[in-house]
Amino acid sequence: MAYAHLADYPADIRERAARVRLACFDVDGTLTDGRLWLDAEGRELKAFDIHDGMGLRLLEEHGVRVALVTARHSAVAEARGRELRLTEVHIGVKDKRALLESLCAKYGHTPAEAAMMGDDLVDLGAMGIAGLAVAPANAHAWVKERVHWRTRAGGGQGAARELCDLILGAQGKAEAVLAGFLR
Repeated sequence: MAYAHLADYPADIRERAARVRLACFDVDGTLTDGRLWLDAEGRELKAFDIHDGMGLRLLEEHGVRVALVTARHSAVAEARGRELRLTEVHIGVKDKRALLESLCAKYGHTPAEAAMMGDDLVDLGAMGIAGLAVAPANAHAWVKERVHWRTRAGGGQGAARELCDLILGAQGKAEAVLAGFLR
């Protein structure tokens, strides 16, 4: 069985994950460890976990739309979105809740069919309406106490992949994912 430990998750979390059709991910602190590396000219560098990137691609390839949503203006986040071939990359978003509502309307989903993963206060508005609100292990305490589920891994260290695998497993798609790599 490709995702045998699915039963380790509470039933309500599995049920929420089974409904997800749109998965939104904050960037800084969620897909990265939250640190900003700046060179002498002010150009930023960020490190992304390769497992997280695979998870985002697997979601899209198996029918779950993925959106990157960051409040910062970041050429690095834009580049990561392009590299992953994501059509929904939103940079400089001041109101993540409004964006989540807009994406749901655009694709004919309800917020109950959306997941939002974030680590800090700017993410709370969207998390408050998402059917599955998730925080990485190292999220701010005020965020961790307001989500449905927290990952074991920290931001930028595989947290996003945990959510991707949970969604795929809860939707019964894990075996198909694995089969695609065992050919």
